[in-house]
Amino acid sequence: MSAGPVVVKLGGTTIVEQQDVLREIVDERARRPLVVVHGGGKRLTEWLERMGVQSMWQDGRRITDEAALEVFLGVIGGVINAELTEALLALGARAVGVRGIDGGLIAGPRATGLGLVISEPVADAALLRTLLDAGYLPVMAPMGLDPDGRTCNVNADDAAAAVSASLGGELVLMTDTDGVRDAHGERIPELTRDEAARLVDAGVIAGGMVPKVSSALRALAPGSAAERSVIADGRAERALQRALHEGAGTGFRLS
Repeated sequence: MSAGPVVVKLGGTTIVEQQDVLREIVDERARRPLVVVHGGGKRLTEWLERMGVQSMWQDGRRITDEAALEVFLGVIGGVINAELTEALLALGARAVGVRGIDGGLIAGPRATGLGLVISEPVADAALLRTLLDAGYLPVMAPMGLDPDGRTCNVNADDAAAAVSASLGGELVLMTDTDGVRDAHGERIPELTRDEAARLVDAGVIAGGMVPKVSSALRALAPGSAAERSVIADGRAERALQRALHEGAGTGFRLS
C-alpha cells in the first residue's frame, strides 16, 4: 500500500449509483491526499441527442467537433462536475470542482482524426498540490489545452493517468468489471507492461478494455511518479478499499 496520494477515476453515472464509493472516497481522503477525475460519456451522448447533435466515433473514441465540444463543456465541466462536488460536500468532504484547463492542469497534442480531442495528455499538478495541501478534495473534469491554447476533450482514463503520473501514489480506474480477464475468463490479479502487451497482441485483452489498460500503463511510463495503477469494479461493495488494500481488480506495476 502506498502512503502517497491516490487518484480515483469515476464514471459519469448518476450520483445515486455511486453513493457507496463516494463515501469511501471521503473516508480515504481523511487518511491521505486524494483526487477524483470523472468521466461522463454515456450522459454526454444522451445530452448530445437531446440537443440534436450527432455523436460520431472512430475506433471506439468520440470525435469532438465544435458543436459536440460546446455540449461537452456544459455537461462534463458543468452538470456532472457540479453533481459530484455537491455529493462529496454533503458527505463532509472539502470538495472543490476544477477543470483540466484550470491552471494549465492538462495539456497535449490533438489526436489525429478526432477533432477537438487531446491524445497523450500530460499533467502539471501544481494547482492540485496546492488544493491538496490546503485540505481540499479536487474533483476534476477531463479537459485540457492543445498547443494553440484551445480547450479540448480528454479521455477521462487518460486524464486520470496523467494526473497520477504527476502526483505519484496510486491510480484506481473504476469501471464495470473486476479487472482484466485471462483467456479462460479468470481475473488476473497483477500484470506487468510486457505481460499486458502480450495479452493485447493475442487478442485476450480486447475491445473497451484495451484503452483502459493503456491508461493504467501510461500512468507508470518512464519518468512517472506513480507507483501502482488498478482497474477495478466500481459497483462492488467496498470497491475502493478492496482495490487499494485487498488486491481486488487487476493491478499494474512496471516490473
